[in-house]
Amino acid sequence: MTENGDATPLVVLEGVNKHFGSLHVLRDINLTISRGEVLVVIGPSGGGKSTLCRAINRLETVDGGTITFDGQPLPAEGKALARLRSEVGMVFQSFNLFAHKTILENVTLGPIRVRGVARAQAEQRGMELLERVGIGSQASKYPAQLSGGQQQRVAIARALAMEPKMILFDEPTSALDPEMVQEVLDVMVGLARDGMTMMVVTHEMGFARRAANRVVFMAEGQIVEENTPDEFFTAPRTDRAKDFLSKILTH
Repeated sequence: MTENGDATPLVVLEGVNKHFGSLHVLRDINLTISRGEVLVVIGPSGGGKSTLCRAINRLETVDGGTITFDGQPLPAEGKALARLRSEVGMVFQSFNLFAHKTILENVTLGPIRVRGVARAQAEQRGMELLERVGIGSQASKYPAQLSGGQQQRVAIARALAMEPKMILFDEPTSALDPEMVQEVLDVMVGLARDGMTMMVVTHEMGFARRAANRVVFMAEGQIVEENTPDEFFTAPRTDRAKDFLSKILTH
């Protein structure tokens, strides 16, 4: 049972493996994410964190094992896959906004095209979401006119506009200047408080402590340890996690 969640599984990974050529990037991953849970995935670079994140909405296919979302196996292609991706929002390191569309157009494009929402309704909802992430006044601007932190908040609003059951965040602050990181993390903390199911791959340990229900530590393609933030940061159980934390928390 999570603080926010109702304990029913939303995502279940069983025996998941993934290779890139001879590189074994995911090794027998078993993981369940409950509705309303905020799961933070941390670990050294190259440990498989981003691949795990991308596998959940099938941006990466897996070589073995099963992944189910909301009780159904991940669809391979076609309309079912498009439906899955509309239910699993994704926020990337790079903001992936359409440069030639305004901020509001970026946010409303998915609901109009994929969900068939009427333009006026999509725009009203889009403005509400831009206000929620603190950039309602920027709606008519283009991405290049915004700071990196503002662009990432647009990307979050765009994900929310699809009314997803879950949002995946793949190192959402790693491309940002340090002074912009907090404004994005504050939006994410707000989402966590509102009960959004989230899986967040990040190097931001403060966010993990503040917002996570559970921390998963990955290295060499394996889940080495998982625990509550308090337990993980104060009493890591494995030498690998202790070593990682001793390096990262001293800086």
